[in-house]
Amino acid sequence: MKTSRRRIVINPQTRSIPLENVAPTRPFRQAPPPKEIIIRLQDVSKIYPDGSRCLIGANLNLKRGDFIFITGTSGTGKSTLLKLLYGEETPSSGQIYVNGSEVHELKGDHLAKFRRRIGVVFQDYKLIPNRTVAENVAFVLQAQGRRQQEIERRLLPTLKMVGLAHKADAFPDQLSGGEQQRVSIARAIVGTPPLVLADEPTGNLDLENATQILRTLENLNTYGATIIVTTHDHHLAGLSGKPIVELRQGQLYWQKR
Repeated sequence: MKTSRRRIVINPQTRSIPLENVAPTRPFRQAPPPKEIIIRLQDVSKIYPDGSRCLIGANLNLKRGDFIFITGTSGTGKSTLLKLLYGEETPSSGQIYVNGSEVHELKGDHLAKFRRRIGVVFQDYKLIPNRTVAENVAFVLQAQGRRQQEIERRLLPTLKMVGLAHKADAFPDQLSGGEQQRVSIARAIVGTPPLVLADEPTGNLDLENATQILRTLENLNTYGATIIVTTHDHHLAGLSGKPIVELRQGQLYWQKR
């Protein structure tokens, strides 16, 4: 979707925006899970055409406001699990509910609207190189058709949250790896989604920057967002003190609650 590029001006008087609750995007075919449950996996399996298995009858319930790490060695399917949650992949069997919607049944506009309620943080940042920090973050809202006044109102509190208000006019190649990842986080949260999925957000960073990224996500969690972080770094996950779920041989095991 093409959007016209406009100069982004941040209003210093902008006030923070609270996280918003999300209503279901379409009627349910069957009874939804309880309202306090934001994610439910019921006997979910994912088997690829070549026979490789990512999930085998996996189950998981998460409540609103939870913060968990999903750990596992490379290739176990952590990224695929997140893709199942935001509808980029479909399960071979089982049911997946997110924000009250049965994800694998959503199509077209219903799926697009559903995804707008989820913030996704990618390991490789996926920033637009010829746009500034502010423009990269604003691009998501522009693509959603938000008004310019609302975009400018949201930018400053979001950049402040990730500690990059002073870098609003910088370009991606002028930022460190840690700063680029924080821009990616800002872009994921600027729409105040109730759910944030972070796929190996610290995988390319040193310990200092990785710790800063986790603190940013923890800060977001205090505002009520549900956070899921995948990582292969068991040590880093353990230092956070947050619950840990291990993905192993297609099953999800609670290691720490």
